[in-house]
Formats: sequence, structure tokens, C-alpha cells
Amino acid sequence: MFLRLIRYAWVAFASSMAALFFYVLCVNFNVFNLFGELPNYEALEKPKTEWASEVISADKVVLGRYYNEKRSRATYNELSKPTIEALLATEDVRFYDHSGIDLKGTFAIIYYLLQGDSRGSSTLSQQLAKNLFNTRRGAKAGKLINLPLIGKVIAKSKEWILAIKIERAYTKEEILTMYLNTVDFGANSYGIKVAAQTYFGTSADSLRAEQAAVLIGMLKSPTFYNPLLNPDNALRRRNTVLQQMTKYNYLTSTEYDQLKTLPISLAHYEPNDHSQGLAPYFRGYVYKMVKQFCDTTGYDIHTDGLKIYTTIDSRMQDYAEQAVNEHFKTLQAKFFAHWKGQNPWRNADGSEIANFLRKAIEESPRYKKLKAKGLAESKIMFQLNKPVKMKVFSWYKPYFETDTLLSPIDSIKYYKHFLRTGLLSIDPSNGHIKAWVGGTNHKHFKYDHVKQGKRQPGSTFKAVVYSAAIDANPQDYNPCTTFQDVPQIVNLPNGQVWKPSNSGNYSGETLTLRQAMGRSVNTAAVFLMKNLQPQNIIDYARKLGFTSHLEPVPSLCLGISDVSVYEMTSAYATFANKGTWVEPVFITHIEDKNGKVLYLNTPIQHEVLSEQTAYLMTYMLRGSVEEEKGTARSLWKYGLAQGNEIGGKTGTTNNNSDGWFIGITPNLVTGVWTGGEDRSIHFRTTDLGAGGKMSLPSFALYMQKVYADPKLPYKKDKFSIATFAEKDPDLQAKLLACVQKEMATADTTSTDDSQTPTKEVTEEDLLKELDN
Repeated sequence: MFLRLIRYAWVAFASSMAALFFYVLCVNFNVFNLFGELPNYEALEKPKTEWASEVISADKVVLGRYYNEKRSRATYNELSKPTIEALLATEDVRFYDHSGIDLKGTFAIIYYLLQGDSRGSSTLSQQLAKNLFNTRRGAKAGKLINLPLIGKVIAKSKEWILAIKIERAYTKEEILTMYLNTVDFGANSYGIKVAAQTYFGTSADSLRAEQAAVLIGMLKSPTFYNPLLNPDNALRRRNTVLQQMTKYNYLTSTEYDQLKTLPISLAHYEPNDHSQGLAPYFRGYVYKMVKQFCDTTGYDIHTDGLKIYTTIDSRMQDYAEQAVNEHFKTLQAKFFAHWKGQNPWRNADGSEIANFLRKAIEESPRYKKLKAKGLAESKIMFQLNKPVKMKVFSWYKPYFETDTLLSPIDSIKYYKHFLRTGLLSIDPSNGHIKAWVGGTNHKHFKYDHVKQGKRQPGSTFKAVVYSAAIDANPQDYNPCTTFQDVPQIVNLPNGQVWKPSNSGNYSGETLTLRQAMGRSVNTAAVFLMKNLQPQNIIDYARKLGFTSHLEPVPSLCLGISDVSVYEMTSAYATFANKGTWVEPVFITHIEDKNGKVLYLNTPIQHEVLSEQTAYLMTYMLRGSVEEEKGTARSLWKYGLAQGNEIGGKTGTTNNNSDGWFIGITPNLVTGVWTGGEDRSIHFRTTDLGAGGKMSLPSFALYMQKVYADPKLPYKKDKFSIATFAEKDPDLQAKLLACVQKEMATADTTSTDDSQTPTKEVTEEDLLKELDN
């Protein structure tokens, strides 16, 4: 009898083992599609994970990411020791002792369940299998997955099998790294590298024990234990993780007692918002270009983890954004004060434009959405006049936002009062874009005013006219060539006469071309245009990189055709680069996630001006700073002209609708435009609305910061003349002969452009007006 029982027991055991073996085979090979697919060997070796593509600056700073799931890959060496210790202590303390399945932990779960303690028993390898291959949902789930209990057993079985396969395919360090790269930390942050940056503004290898404990604690429930959404829960969970680390001797009791009392600091929390961070307008343009590359090569910009290496210098970008912000806080206050109690949209005669606001309302997305729903006009206007809670932009509030109660119509009116800007900075020697500020605030003003926006350049276009004249007729035109500042009359093909005026009166003086450019005298540009003809100017403009439509009319010489900051700055960079135009470069190369180079930029460049013409143009442009009555003499008070060869050109269009300044130094060329969203929105006086007042200060503040940084290669310098001076030994003498006897010095009596109005007017005053 006893022997029979033993025999039955062995038969039962053998049958169970055979059944288990058969069951494992059925699961492994997905018999009749009952259990769902398991990944093949190739999928195990190369698991498909969505990796965010990164935009990387020239100084190796990640400017931003493109993603469906914000995820960046960290290597094992980039994981801090406390992070690994917190993970092992909390999730899989016997990780280095098992081969994918922790039998002790699996059987222990029965005891814990009887005690009413609900806890998981999955090893890190099992969790990784579930994260990587989605075994419980979709096509890989199988027909039996929805059956109560049976489905759960099948899912666990698949994860066990996969965990064993993963352990065979990867080292323990690789499994740890893969796990930490795939888990969800909430706030659209996937992987430890992104989570460290998002919550603590640090790198994965710099996470301290108390920070690592917060993140590892979130793995149990990224929302419930989120320190931003549920700080109390997060604190308790963090201390539990720290306690586990102490239990398994990763922390001493003393360290635990110290760490558990610390608050969770989120002072460096960085929300995953494409409008946040450095260079959002630049990143928007890079996205368009790289998306086109991906469309033609089969890569996915959101999931393939591309490394996009750019020319932007993060420090210079930061300085440019700071400069714009500093200047605009003052400039916008002046604009509010200038139009206090009035609407700024005006006709040329100064009268308010009828139906301006109505047209703006009809162009708004909210109006179009209501219209598409078929609502009657009266109901649409009722909705748009109804006050609602909203956040609006403010220069003077934290994060540049303020909460208010405003109707959609009043919000349109509010935003029309804000001036816009664009700034681009280029290294002329190689065409590398170092800073790109497309506007004042990407969250509230999406439109890019560097490449997307085009406006009349006014007098800044005169540099094209002067360079065409000097290059085409060097024997007739140079900085010393004189002309008389008197009315210039142009006979038009239609029989009419065009007689442009200066910004001020005709002086009647005999001026050199350098003086004329420095003072921005219109009659000189018209004088040259009459001899060149518009089409010749257009031809030179094309050589200098202009692609916008240019009107072949005499007034082209005064900048009446719309162009971009991108085009203007690129053209001026040619002068500093000895006559060679280089197509602006913003991406140097693109790599895949494994470091393979997919794209390598080959700069396009052409010699479009003689080296002599290029130097003479830099000398001419210095006239605005060095000549008496020069339009950029205020650069002295910023400390930029002392011991430096610096020049530039201001530009102001009719009614002060556009204010430009293009600044040029031997190693950096920077263009700035400022104006209203609509041309009809502007200052009424040139004293406030000229390019020297609206745009030059942004350039000056930016250059101050660049020169003050000893780690940057851009220093005060002189333009090179030696290479072609040898061909013309008398050139230096000729240039010196046309310089005035007394070179202009710093103008200590000039008005301080950065001075705030006597009574500052801010957004708060405008909101009160709208509320009334």
C-alpha cells in the first residue's frame, strides 16, 4: 500500500512536470494563438523602445527633445550609486542571485497576502519584460488573456519565460540600465535620465540618495506618489524607500535619520513643455527641417532617439534671451505709456483704424471654431464677450504670466498692445548660428520673427546698395566719394516723379559716402541707385542670400520690400567674412541613437564680393558709431566701441512700424527687428520708434554679456585688412584721408535708451482699462 502511494506520487509528480513542460511549450510557441506572441530572438536582442530625439548645442547642452514619450537613454555609468541601491532595496533585493525568477520571493507572496499585505513579487527582469514587450495588451495578449485568473496566470507565465530569456541575453548591468531607461516617472518623463532633469534639474549620475528615493518610490504609482501632485504621499513613499535602503545596509541609521527629515525640493522642476527652455523658436525650426529629413530617410523624429547637433551656443542663446527680456521690460512700458487710454492701431494720418478689432476677432481660432459649429453671429459674439478665467502674458510676473478674468475679445485687444521682436546672431567665419530669439515668449507668441516673419528693412537695406556700388564701380565709389545732400529726383516710367526725403531736412552739406551711411542719409542711397538701377541691386542682393521677392523699383534702395532677419543678418555676415557668403548653418550633423552619423552638413558658400569691397563695407558700417551724428553712437555708452572695431546699421520704416539694427564685429554679426504684430501698431514718434531705440539696445545688451564671458571665443577685435592691403599699398592712406580730423568719441550727453518712463505703465494698467 505504501509503495503504491509512492508510485502514485511519482506518477503525479512526473505528470505535473510533463504538463508544466507542455504548458510552457504551448505558451512559448503560442499554440492556436491562445496565449499571445512572445518576441523572437531578434526582438530580444533589439527591443523596440521609443526614444526622444535630442537637440544638442555646440557646447553639448541638451536644448530640448522631440517625443511621443519623453525618453532619453542613459548608460550604466550614468546611473548614480544611490539610484541603483534604492532600486535594488525596493524592487529586487536578490537581483544578483536569481536568473530572472525569484522563487523565494514568489512563494513569500502567499505569506504576505495572508497577512493582508499587498505587494508585488516580480523581479526587475520580469518587470522589464512587461515594459518592453507589452505582453498583456494588444496583438500579443492572446485569446485567453481576458479570462478571469487564467489570463493573469498566462501573463505571468509569459513574463517568467521572457525574464529567463532576457537574463540569458543581457548582463545584470544591462538589465538594470534597460529597466531604468523604460519606466514611467509621470509628467511625461520616461527613463531615469529625463526624470532626473524634470524633477530635480540634474543629471542621472548626480542624483543623491534622497532624490533617487523619490524617483524610485514613484515606480509603484507615478501619479499617486508624484511629488508635485501629491507631496505628502511622495514624502511617505520616499522615506519608505530610504528605510529599505537602511534595512539592506545601503545607508547607515544615522544617514537615514538625517535624510528622512529633509523636505522634497522641486526648486529646479522643469515641466515638459516645448515652449520652455532655451531657444524654443529655434527648436521649432529645427523640428521642421529634421522632420523633412526623416520623411525621406524612414526615421521617426519622435521615437528613434536621434541626436541633432546644432551650432547654437547655449550660453550665447541665454545671453540673447536675457538681453531681449531686459530691454523689452522697459520698451513695453514706454509703449503702454505712449498709448495709455487709446488703441494703438492707426492709419497713416493717425486716426484709429475702423473695424480693426473686428477683423482680428474673425481671424482668431476661437471665433473660427464657433463659426464652424454653425452658431449664429449674435451667439458667437455673446460667447466672445463673456469673461472667463485665463492666464495672460506679463513682463512683470513670475514665469511671465498673470491670472485674470477677461473676455476673449478683450484678450485679443490686450495682446495687440505687445511689441514683437526677432534676433539672430551668426559667426561670419563659418555661418554658424549662435543665438536665435524668434520672439519674446514662445508660449504666448508662437510666431517666429527670425525666419518666418518678414518686414520692410528700411535703411538697413542700404548696405546692399552701397556694396553693389563699390563692388561694381570701385574706381568711382569708395567711402571717400562725396556727394551733396540735396533732393534727388527720379523720373518714373509712368511719367511721375519720385523725390524721397530724409528722416530730417536736406542739409545741403557735401558728405562722404561713409558719413552718409553713418547718418543714414536717404539721398545718398537714391544717388547710388540712380546710377546702378534697381535690377542690379536685386542681382547683388541675390548673391548676398536674399530669397524674398524684391520689387524692381527705385524705392527698393530705401528698403521697401519685406525680408527676414535671417536674410539681413546673413547678408551682413558676408562683409565680415571678407566677401564670402556662407549659407547660415544651424545643424552640423545628425546621429542615430547608437552614434552612427546619418547626416553631415556641408556648408554652401560663394565669394560674392571682392575682399576689398568687403573691408570697405565694414569701414563704412563703422561710420554709424565713429562719425559725428552717427545713428549708432549710443554703442559707446554700452562700452562696446572702446578698443573695438564695431559697426552697424539702423533701419526705421514709415510711421515707425519697423525698427531694425544689424550690428557687425569682426567675429559676430547680429540682426534685430522690433515692431507690432500689425504694421499699423507702432510708436508715433521717431524718438521712441526708431531702430536705434527699439532694436539697438537688445544688440548692445547681448554683446555686453558675450564680451563679459571669458569662456567664449568672441572678443573685441579689428577687421582684417592686411591680405589685400599688400595689393594696394596706398589703401590705408586713402582710408585715413577720408576720416574726419577729430574721430568721434564716446557720447556722454546722449539719452540713456534704457531709462524707464517717468511713470511706468504695465500690463496691470492695461488690464484695468480693459476691465473698465
